[in-house]
Amino acid sequence: MKKVAVVMGSASDLPLAKDALKMLASFEIPAVAHVLSAHRTPEEAAAFAKAAEAEGFGAIIAFAGKAAHLAGAMAAHSLLPVIGVPVSGKDLGGLDALLSTAQMPKGVPVATVAIDGAANAALLAVRILALSDEALNLKQKQYAQKLAEQSAEADAAMQKEIEQL
Repeated sequence: MKKVAVVMGSASDLPLAKDALKMLASFEIPAVAHVLSAHRTPEEAAAFAKAAEAEGFGAIIAFAGKAAHLAGAMAAHSLLPVIGVPVSGKDLGGLDALLSTAQMPKGVPVATVAIDGAANAALLAVRILALSDEALNLKQKQYAQKLAEQSAEADAAMQKEIEQL
């Protein structure tokens, strides 16, 4: 099975990145996590991205706030799917990171999830890897079925509560 790389622009992104790592672990997808800055360690970030495919990775999830260039830096140096997670901040609430992550130039795509959307980034990586892994595809179908069942149960409970009004 392909691995997923979880890269963070700063160690302060780890609490959020843990949501993605936990989601990947729930699907038994091997993942590694590193702090690689597009600005502070650009050579190391580029080297990691360039070697990622050969190292057995199938996708890269990049967390960054503020200028949020890490996902773009990964995509500039790798043809693997890159999923950017804009990280919220105190100054602009993550809007700066969202725009920096989503507004990539033609030819350098980055899939961008919601601000702080770590779990969805992991689920997108699952969907990408599941395209070529039948066992993982079955796990994602079971996950989707579980979500549907939880929603139906919530609706049934709500209907009972409304009937009592």
